[in-house]
Amino acid sequence: MDNYDIVVIGGGAAGLTVATGSVKFGLRVALVEKEKLGGDCLYYGCVPSKTLIHSAKVASLIKRAKEYGLNETMLSFDFEKVINHVWNTINIIGEHDDPERFRKMGVDVVFGDPSFTSPEEIEVNGRRIKSKKFVIATGSRSFTPPIDGLKEAGFISHVEVFHLKQLPRSLIVIGAGPIGMEMSQAFARFGSDVTVIEMLDRILPIEDEDISKELEQYLAREGIKFFVSTKAKLVSLENGKKVVLAEKNGEEINIAADEILIAVGRTPNVEGLNLEAAGVQYNRKGILVDESLKTTAKNIWACGDVVGPYLFTHMAEYQAGIVVRNALLRLPAKVDYSVVPWATFTDPEVAHVGITETEAKKKGINYSVYKHHYSNVDRAVTEVEGVGFAKIITTGWKGKIIGAHIIGPNAGELIPELALAIKKGMTVKDISSTIHVYPTLALGTRQTADLFFRNKFESSQLLQKLLKFTVRLLN
Repeated sequence: MDNYDIVVIGGGAAGLTVATGSVKFGLRVALVEKEKLGGDCLYYGCVPSKTLIHSAKVASLIKRAKEYGLNETMLSFDFEKVINHVWNTINIIGEHDDPERFRKMGVDVVFGDPSFTSPEEIEVNGRRIKSKKFVIATGSRSFTPPIDGLKEAGFISHVEVFHLKQLPRSLIVIGAGPIGMEMSQAFARFGSDVTVIEMLDRILPIEDEDISKELEQYLAREGIKFFVSTKAKLVSLENGKKVVLAEKNGEEINIAADEILIAVGRTPNVEGLNLEAAGVQYNRKGILVDESLKTTAKNIWACGDVVGPYLFTHMAEYQAGIVVRNALLRLPAKVDYSVVPWATFTDPEVAHVGITETEAKKKGINYSVYKHHYSNVDRAVTEVEGVGFAKIITTGWKGKIIGAHIIGPNAGELIPELALAIKKGMTVKDISSTIHVYPTLALGTRQTADLFFRNKFESSQLLQKLLKFTVRLLN
């Protein structure tokens, strides 16, 4: 039997972070993965999707050449070459997750399906592995909704989409969350006729309502058709097409397409682990953990998508750091989800941190909103990207920032400044009084913060008179 100081189950972002941190402290570490190191993010998530999205944006820019003072040109491409480019990118980035790299560090990389036999032992391919501590970081996978006829008709998820050899002439996307919206726009820009079906009353339902509406209008202008408040009930095959029977407000609708992409959420990977033998409790949302990310077994921790509640690579890495501090260094560390930024990489991008207007209302917070459009940000105008807006939500007479939402160019790159502001309890004055480089998109953030003071001045005649009197007196 092999003995280790710590065994990490799962070779995605969270697992690799824990394994790397553990071996640097001189511990004997085993990393168990049933597929490839790198996880869903590398092969089917962040990396391939952002590569495909960027290729689609280039295609869109070629179509819009005239807007940039260039001669119009016909867009010509081979979709199979686009997919090859996606996999070339995966292979380049995947070099960082080569098993040999981790073996050279001192990590014993084991491939196979692990199963607990006790809280201190697992079995992998008939090999028994014992350890004082375990970390479960097995991630999540695409959830398949129980729609009659769906499996028989066939569909693709975020996994199969990157193995397509031909561009589908028409595509139905079921689910209007981040994955659904990113893929809808990418395929529409390549030329697919895209229809989106969403059960809830708007796209990107976790976002601020203003943001969702703005993005839907923009994507509709690109030709994407939306059916919100609509439930897919049945899928059938008719004349070589996949037909979705959906219901909206009691009325049945038939929508036909060459392919169906399912993007309705994810489910944790816990099957086959035999968690009961380890005393680890879980439910449909994932493994149950406390604030230190310890499971119901005293020597087992869990992190990443298998825990939730936020299924992001940056969250997986953050949680992995918490596990390292608690499991290895025994430094008390608790997860803090009060300030979690995220982005959806549509074009324009959407970024979010803190609370939305709806949440502020539900909590009874006395709040104010400041919104600045990118059509008034010089850098956005120079790049013909003057769409969307930045929105800051504040509370208190000093304008403490409690929420920030951006729809616009490079929103994901702009949101960290506002995430830091919320985390440190900053006010709009802290943003407004900080010099921002001109001409940059970041200047739009400062201009949004400036509105706090402009609005105060313009809404108070007394303040205007007082300031004018003071200036005249001093001059």
